[in-house]
Amino acid sequence: MAKHPTQHAGHSANPAVDNTQPVAVSQPQFGEVKATPDPTRFFVKHASDTAAYAILDKLPHQPPLPFPKPAGGDEPILRLQDTMGAAGAGVIDNILKHGQIVFHAVGDTGNTRSTHPQSLVADKMASDYVESNVANVPAFFYHLGDVVYSFGESEYYYDQFYDPYRDYPAPILAIAGNHDGMVAPGKTVPTLQAFLENFCALGAPHKTPEAGELPRTAMIQPGVYFTLEAPFVRVLGLYSNRLENPGIISSEGDPKSPLKDWQLDFLNAALERVKAEAFSGALIIAVHHPPYTSGGKHPGSPRMLKDIDDACKKAGVWPHAVLSAHAHNYQRFTRILNPGSPDEMHVPYIVAGNGGHGITQLVHVGGTTLRTPVREQAQEKADKSDQVVFENYDDRDYGYLRIVADNKQLRIEYHPQADGTTTKTPDDFVTVDLASHQLVHYSPIGTRGKSKAAARPAKAKQPSAGERKKR
Repeated sequence: MAKHPTQHAGHSANPAVDNTQPVAVSQPQFGEVKATPDPTRFFVKHASDTAAYAILDKLPHQPPLPFPKPAGGDEPILRLQDTMGAAGAGVIDNILKHGQIVFHAVGDTGNTRSTHPQSLVADKMASDYVESNVANVPAFFYHLGDVVYSFGESEYYYDQFYDPYRDYPAPILAIAGNHDGMVAPGKTVPTLQAFLENFCALGAPHKTPEAGELPRTAMIQPGVYFTLEAPFVRVLGLYSNRLENPGIISSEGDPKSPLKDWQLDFLNAALERVKAEAFSGALIIAVHHPPYTSGGKHPGSPRMLKDIDDACKKAGVWPHAVLSAHAHNYQRFTRILNPGSPDEMHVPYIVAGNGGHGITQLVHVGGTTLRTPVREQAQEKADKSDQVVFENYDDRDYGYLRIVADNKQLRIEYHPQADGTTTKTPDDFVTVDLASHQLVHYSPIGTRGKSKAAARPAKAKQPSAGERKKR
C-alpha cells in the first residue's frame, strides 16, 4: 500500500516509490494545506521522443482511435458540487449567494524539458485565490487538453500534472488532447488509459499512484466527453481525438471510420436539453483542437466545426463561446453569425494553448506583420453566412483564461503570467450578453443599473466590432 497521509502540512519531497495502488480517502482532496515550493526538477527523466516521432512520420495517414463510451447515456452529466464531496453543496450555495461563478481554463500544460514555465502559470492561477471579494474566488480549473506529453504516459503524470498544481486548491477537470490519446510506437497500452484513470475515476474518492504523496484525488468525470453543470454556466466538453491535425469528433459519414457518432448524439441531447429547459446561463463548448487558428503549425478544423454547427442548427441553440487549445499560444476570434440580420450573433472562439508546454510564434522578426483585428475570409463559410474576425493574440507569453459568468453576462479574460502574480488586469478580454448573443461592455454585478453607458454594446466603442458589417 502506498505511503500517504490524508493531508500534508509541509512539503512533499517526491512521489512514494511504492505507491502502486489507489489509495482510498473519505472525501475529495485538492491542493496541499500549506503552500510548498515549486518543483525544480522532474522525478522521472523524460526520454527523447525523436525516435518515436520518426516512426510516426513514416507511417501512412493514421486513423483516429476509438475510446470507451462514457457512463450516463447520450448526455453524460457531471455536477460541479459532486466533484467536492460533502463540501459541494455549501460551495454551490455560496456561488449562488454572490451571483457569479469564476473559473480558470487553459490547455497544453505538460512540459518535457523544464518545470519552470508550467509552474509560473500555476502560481499566477493560484494567486487568484487571494481575493478581498469572495465572489471573485475561482471555483475550478477546466483543462483544455494535452495534460501530459508526449504520449499521455502514466509515469509522467506526477511531474507534468500533480506536482505543478500541488498548491492549486480546487477541482481540476479536463478534456483530453491529442497527446493524451496518442500511443507511442511499440507500446500496447490502450489509448487514453492514464487520462481515464486520473480524470474519469468513478466510485469512491481515491488517489491514483500517479499522484505520489500529494493529496489530490482523481477526478470523477463520466468520460472524455461530458456536460459540466455549474451555477450560471454549462460546459459541453468534447474529445477531438489523437491526430495532430485536424480535430475529429465523429465518423464524418465515413462507414470505415473506427469512430462511432456518440459525440454527435451527445451534442444533440445536450443542446436539446438546453432548449427544453430554457437554460438562460452561459453555454460554452470546449474542444482541444481549435475550429479557427491564424498561422502557426496547427490549422483549424472545419469539418469538426461543421459537426458542431449542424447540432446547433438542429436544436436552434448556439454557444456563447467556444474554448480550445492545441496551438501553443493565445488567439481570440469573433464569429459573427447571420451578419447584418436581426438574428446576428457574436460568438468568441478562443485558443488558450499556452499553459506551459511551449510557445508557437505567429510572427518572427523580419517576417510579415500580423496586425489585428483582421477579417479571416479564408476561414469563413463559402455562402458568407458568417464572418470571422481575428481580434487579438499573444505568441510570446504563457498564460491562462479567467472566466466569469453570472445571470446576464459571460466575461473571458486572458492573463499572461509575465505580468506577475499581483497584477490582476487582463491583457485581453471579451464580454458576451447572454440574452442577445452580442458583445458588450462588462458590467460587474455591483455596478448594474447605475450607468446606462456601462450597458452600451461594445460595437459602439470598439471599432473592430463596429466595422465588421462594412467589410
